[in-house]
Order: sequence, then structure tokens, then C-alpha cells
Amino acid sequence: MKTTYEIICSEIEKGGIVPFARFMELALYAPETGYYETDKRPGRGGDFYTSVSVGELFGQLLAFQFSEWLSELPPGLPLSLVEAGAHDGALARDILSWFQSRRPELFERLQYVILEPSPRRRGWQKETLADYMAKISWIPEFTGLKDPFDGVIFSNELLDAFPVHRLGWDAKAGKWFEWGVDLSNGRFVWARMGQEVSPAMRPVAPMELLAVLPDQYAIEVSPAADQWWAAAASILIRGKLLTIDYGLTDDELFLPSRKNGTLRAYFKHHPAGDVLANTGEQDLTAHVNFSALQATGESCGLVTGSFSTQSQFLTAILEKTTRNAGSFGEWTPARTRQFQTLTHPEHLGRSFRVLVQSR
Repeated sequence: MKTTYEIICSEIEKGGIVPFARFMELALYAPETGYYETDKRPGRGGDFYTSVSVGELFGQLLAFQFSEWLSELPPGLPLSLVEAGAHDGALARDILSWFQSRRPELFERLQYVILEPSPRRRGWQKETLADYMAKISWIPEFTGLKDPFDGVIFSNELLDAFPVHRLGWDAKAGKWFEWGVDLSNGRFVWARMGQEVSPAMRPVAPMELLAVLPDQYAIEVSPAADQWWAAAASILIRGKLLTIDYGLTDDELFLPSRKNGTLRAYFKHHPAGDVLANTGEQDLTAHVNFSALQATGESCGLVTGSFSTQSQFLTAILEKTTRNAGSFGEWTPARTRQFQTLTHPEHLGRSFRVLVQSR
């Protein structure tokens, strides 16, 4: 079996420079060998640390909020939660466990759907969720939802791992170009692509900003993330569409301190110096453009309910639970410690943002 490095080398040798989006797709998702296809789990021992890694509270707070939203749907409708990118299934387990113990009447009506294209990751999820198999179904893409969908579609730290195109600004020519990946002496290197950047991929920026933008200023765009959001919006009849992720707005994408963009590689919780090295062995990520997602959803008929930091979002849920403490359960010291980690600006509270849209 070829390694991820060999797979990418073969593509370059056959067709020349590949867009970085293709490099990232293969590095992360090449069957059997891509980073997310190998047995790397989030947490203290992995390469990235997530809100789910903190403990059960994150899933419990989400479950409480989901129960509120599901209760607003017309009575008699089937209740559905769709989680996209369920990683190893731990978040799904925490959510279902809370529903089972705290809202059994909703749990009885609930169907949990996991959108997961990878057979290997589905296997990990089934191991974690063995106690809830009667409640769960898997689909590889949104077209697998054959009936009109009422409920909640959500993802946590998914869209920041969607392939991105890396663009650079040519100040002399006054236009954007795309960075690709080439092979030199056995190493992957950056190479400027010759094709014009399509209007649909060009960043949203006023002309007065472009006039003073430094040469080679880099930015990432993810048509794949926008297309995913549009697909999710198109199947939502009634309910909520939510994502929690690292991200920025259009106004925040252009800062002097961000001249090299937001593209990063991580290994053992630490930034790695070269995003083109250690192919298939390190995580690759770029910040989500929340302005683009919001505009995409609104163009599909969704209404933006809120855009906030994770701290603001979870604190608002906490306030609801304190007004109805009996339905959430005892607030233990362990829960308090987890909440502090999830919401403190120096931990996870400010890094992650939450976009909620509805129909």
C-alpha cells in the first residue's frame, strides 16, 4: 500500500503542480493512510485538544440546548440530530447519555444520525457508541437523508479541516494568484500556479484595502466548506444549523499580523514549522470564514440566530440550566472545572466561535 507521501508524489509526477487544497485533502483523508484515517484520537495524547476532550460537560450543555430547540418543533414530528464529523463518537455518546437520563421522553423519539464518509471512522464510532446502536444511523453525505428533515444539524471542529485553497496577493499586478505544491529533491515545496483565480474564489476585500495590501499577503478560501453549508441548509425543513470552530469574519481576515494566513500544522499539541512536511503525520487546519458561511446560509433561506464565542454560547446555556436546575443535574466541582476550561479566554472560550442559523 502506498503512503500518503507516495500518493501525492504520484499525482504531481503525472500532472504537475497540485493546488494546496488537493494536497490537504490527500494529507488528511487519503483512504487508509491520511492523517484522519489513522488511529489518531483527540485528547491529551493526540495532536489536538478539543472541547470534547475536556470532559462530558460540553456534550451535556449542547444536549440541553438541543432539547430546548427540539421541544419547539411541532408536536408529533420525529426528532432528529445530525452530527457531521463525529470523530471517535465521544460527543455523540455524551449527548445521547444526557438525553437518556434527563429527557427520556425526547430520547424515545430521538434518532441520531452521523454523517461520516469514512468506513474506518465509522468503525471507531460504532465501538464508542455500542450502547446506543438502536438510536443511531450513519450516512456518507447529506443525500442519505431521504425524507424532509426537521431537527438540528451540527458540527464541532469539522470545517477547519476542510481543504482550503491558499491564495497570495501580487501587489505589482494587483491580483490574486494561487499557491500550489510541487516536488523538489524529494520534498514538497510551494509553487505559484499559472491559472487565474476564479472570481468566485477571490476574497471579499474593498479596493482601498487591496491598494495597500503587502505583496505576497496570503489568505485561505474554502469553497468546500461553503458548499457543505449550502448542502446542510438545503435539507433542513425546520430547525437549526450550527457549527463550532476556529474562525474569523471577513473584516478579521486582513490584519498586518496575519500576512501568512491562518494555515497551520500541529503535532503533539504544538505548531509544526512546515505544513508540507510529515505528510499524513500531522494535522492541517485553517480558520473558517464565518462571514462566508453566514452569507451562504442566508442565501439558502436560513435566518442567522447568533454568532458568538464559545464562551458566550455556553454561558447562555448555563444560565438556562440554572433556571431549570432539576432538568440538567447537579452542578459538581468537576463540572465547574470543565466549564472554566471550556469558557476561559486563555483556554477554549475565545478560540472557538459558534454560528447558529435556523429555518
